[in-house]
Amino acid sequence: MDPVEQNLVDKSGWADGPWKAEPDRIEWRHLGVPCLIVRGPMNALCGYVGTPPGHPWHGVYYGEVQANVHGGLTFSGPCDESGHICHVARAGEPDEVWWQGFDCAHGFDYLPIAESWFGLGEFDALRPCYRDVAYVREQVERLAQQAAEAGK
Repeated sequence: MDPVEQNLVDKSGWADGPWKAEPDRIEWRHLGVPCLIVRGPMNALCGYVGTPPGHPWHGVYYGEVQANVHGGLTFSGPCDESGHICHVARAGEPDEVWWQGFDCAHGFDYLPIAESWFGLGEFDALRPCYRDVAYVREQVERLAQQAAEAGK
């Protein structure tokens, strides 16, 4: 099944850049693991993988999970009330998974909203890098691989 993509954020006031054409939420599976990319509150992309009950990461605080991903893990929890960090369970999948995730709003990560806050000149000197959907998807699939290995 193809990834499900959604546009949820009004980007009309944002500066031009790759973020304008990107979806704000993508849901797919990698190695049987539910995967998400969601545009976070700072307008940077965030990545998540869901683990089922019985998985060693299920119910575990992100700081206790050994995973190698962009900026390290910065989130763990059940589905959120907004439904953005949640999935549509497929046949044979549990509805309630535990999400482990990371964000791309670290030092030297470009935030699309930053230009309107600080002006481009402030960030030119730092040379931040925008972490686009392709980059975040690669990182999510890397995390899914680690989750799949941890679950064996």
